[in-house]
Amino acid sequence: MRSQKLVFLLIIAIVGAIAVFSSCKTRPPVIEVIEEPEPPPKGHNGPVFAVAFNHDGSRYASGSVDTTIKLWDTKTGREIKTFIGHKSWVNSLAFNPEGTHIVSSGSYDNTVKLWDIETGELIRTYKIGTFTPPSGMVTSVAFSPDGKQILASYSDNAVRIWDASSGREIRTFSGQLGMITSAAFNPNGKQIIFLDQSDNLGKFAAIIKYIDTATGREVKTFPRYRESLYSISFSPDGDYILFGSGDGNIIICDVNSGREVKTLSGHTGWINSVCYNNDGTKIVSGSGSYDNTIKLWNVATGREIRTFSGHTSWVISVAFSPDGKQIISGSRDTTVRQWDAVTGELIRTIGTPKQPN
Repeated sequence: MRSQKLVFLLIIAIVGAIAVFSSCKTRPPVIEVIEEPEPPPKGHNGPVFAVAFNHDGSRYASGSVDTTIKLWDTKTGREIKTFIGHKSWVNSLAFNPEGTHIVSSGSYDNTVKLWDIETGELIRTYKIGTFTPPSGMVTSVAFSPDGKQILASYSDNAVRIWDASSGREIRTFSGQLGMITSAAFNPNGKQIIFLDQSDNLGKFAAIIKYIDTATGREVKTFPRYRESLYSISFSPDGDYILFGSGDGNIIICDVNSGREVKTLSGHTGWINSVCYNNDGTKIVSGSGSYDNTIKLWNVATGREIRTFSGHTSWVISVAFSPDGKQIISGSRDTTVRQWDAVTGELIRTIGTPKQPN
């Protein structure tokens, strides 16, 4: 009886051992999965001269010396589309109010182009004359507030307005000094303003022209400057104009009086790009030379709120998202950077920083 019990226990032990061995043999090995971080978006192959958000902030666009325009998803940083057609660097671009089209300038190819956002197709090319580089180029483009007209400034001392849908040239305005660096529509759509300047052997002279688009008459006279001026824009209510100077200052002028009302100082390099947020309470600026920073300003006090650092070369273009919570910047270092305007944190960098020749 005792021997039978021992045999029974031995059988149970052997069966158990076989079961354990079988389970170990058939069980798949445990593999630790290590997730690799996603590589940053590839970005542009040259300096980024232009950036802009669309109407609802879900997308933004960038234009580059590599002659392309790229459309990006704001939330993910994913590249949505590339627009190819310019033969020279893209130095200015803008969305229409509905976010269905982009207008862009190709600098020395002397063209302004209209693109369909969804298809990526070129709708129309606006071209006037033929320049021989480096004697002239398109310097800026913009849509009218209703999206029905396109404004472009030229380094040959001209500003032109086209009918966006037909391509018909509506009116041409001339400067006095030789080169128009930036132009903008008043939010009411009835006037334009542009920066007119000359460089005579390093001696800069600049004036601001405020023109009624219907009559072509100058509405107001503003102070003259002995610095190069860049990137002019209106406040959202149309009561003030904002522009950057070659001496590192940002200047605000009253449209009704024509007087300078505020100067924002803090950059150590020339100001390449400035704009208001949608409620007119803040200003963002981007600087070149040895500064390479972006600054956020309080309009009411004129004080700097914070500085965004990270670009390794000139900051050439900046823009607010429609809700004012984000800022995008394009730089000579070939990257686009997306910033949290509230915290100052860098959200993402598109492209790998390079130092162009």
